[in-house]
Amino acid sequence: MEKLLKEAQEATLRAVTRRHFLLECVAGVGSIALGSLLGGCMGTTKSGLESGLLSDTMNPLAPKPPHFAARAKSVIYLHMAGAPSQLELFDYKPELHKLHNQLCPQSLLEGKKFAFIRGTPKMLGPQATFSQYGESGAWVSELLPHFSKVVDEVSFLKAVHTDQFNHGPAQLFMHTGNARLGRPSIGSWVTYGLGTENSNLPGFVVLTSGGKTPDAGKSVWGSGFLPSVYQGVQCRSHGDPVLYISDPDGISRDVKRKAIDAINAVNMEEYQSYRDPEILARVAQYEMAYKMQVTVPEVMDINNEPEYIHELYGTQPGKESFANNCLLARKLVEQGVRFVQLFDWGWDSHGTDVGTALDLGFRNKCREIDRPMTALLLDLKQRGLLDDTLVVWGGEFGRTPMQENRDNKDMPFAGRDHHPDAYTIWMAGGGVKKGVTWGETDEIGFSAVSGSTAVHDVHATMLHLLGFDHEKLTYDFQGRPFRLTDVEGHLIQALV
Repeated sequence: MEKLLKEAQEATLRAVTRRHFLLECVAGVGSIALGSLLGGCMGTTKSGLESGLLSDTMNPLAPKPPHFAARAKSVIYLHMAGAPSQLELFDYKPELHKLHNQLCPQSLLEGKKFAFIRGTPKMLGPQATFSQYGESGAWVSELLPHFSKVVDEVSFLKAVHTDQFNHGPAQLFMHTGNARLGRPSIGSWVTYGLGTENSNLPGFVVLTSGGKTPDAGKSVWGSGFLPSVYQGVQCRSHGDPVLYISDPDGISRDVKRKAIDAINAVNMEEYQSYRDPEILARVAQYEMAYKMQVTVPEVMDINNEPEYIHELYGTQPGKESFANNCLLARKLVEQGVRFVQLFDWGWDSHGTDVGTALDLGFRNKCREIDRPMTALLLDLKQRGLLDDTLVVWGGEFGRTPMQENRDNKDMPFAGRDHHPDAYTIWMAGGGVKKGVTWGETDEIGFSAVSGSTAVHDVHATMLHLLGFDHEKLTYDFQGRPFRLTDVEGHLIQALV
């Protein structure tokens, strides 16, 4: 009995001693531990704020060199969630005018799967007029009058294809290289490979507009099996830019600093025991969150932009909009953010109602993006940022040359079904050749006839422009090395 009593007393003393350490001493030890990790890495950001990082060997967000000299240092990816119709924007098919309202040939339907089309639909002619612009002679519809003036800055991929015809899987495939959950997004891969140049801001920022997030949810900017520090951080263009970025009443910045020091001291003890990289990610995230409280509100504020910039983009401060997000994307890459992802929801033009009609709602969506995305290219160029910023625009698949029908009945408005076999993406800046069109579809825009481009080819080309061999940017998981392009992907030489 005496032996048991003695053991119980010793256990109590150990517990009291541990509680005393955690409550009274951990902040000081945390400062010492973090100080040793931060040693030699103190500096200032472009905004002049003091910053500190884990040592380069331990900090998961420390800047890293690519495999070879890169043309692009950052990426702005404009994703039109829902898949805009290439046949009303960039892929001009006069033959469709002749076939308008004729029954679709059975040869186009046999062996094909469609999301909604059943029976025999009618062909649907282009719901916009086209002209050629610039020295490149690129075809652009009347729906993008501003963009038509900058076509010589961009290159078009006219024959992109995917193997997914539903939004969620197609969006996952477009952004993670796989149609199933669990893979890292391209923004996460880029941040994992290059780190970030601004220790006070995330390396990967996400902005949404259109009132909803993509069908695939936040997985399209998730980090998958990579450490969570590489996932995209969603910011807002109205209200607080990041939820809970303000301290609660009664909590000072000094108190917050002491709390983070204490938490990270415990985290570092855990790391020394288990060497789990996710623990370092947690330490980096606490540090980043603390710094973001000062930096993010400043960077995400567009009120101090000159009037000519607001006129250029068509921005309205305080409003959630694609225009505001385009301006914020410029500000973020200007501050060293590595990857900025813009999602604009509302491009699923089935023709079921006014909002999804190609001759009504679709036109409104085009007006919303035309001016801002053009302004983004012009603004980046005038600031000397376009040369090392890769801008990518596109959706998750294309639209059919046939009018959508359901139960063998036409929709009440002009609309097109999902089409994975051929759609258009454009790229600009960051080492992309100007005024190039790669790939061609048949006379009705149904299938590729040259320059067929897979999603993995797009990814391989993006990584190449950032200085990576896509076959060598890997991460070991479940016993084998994984990569963004899986076991596929080829560089599109015509674009670089």
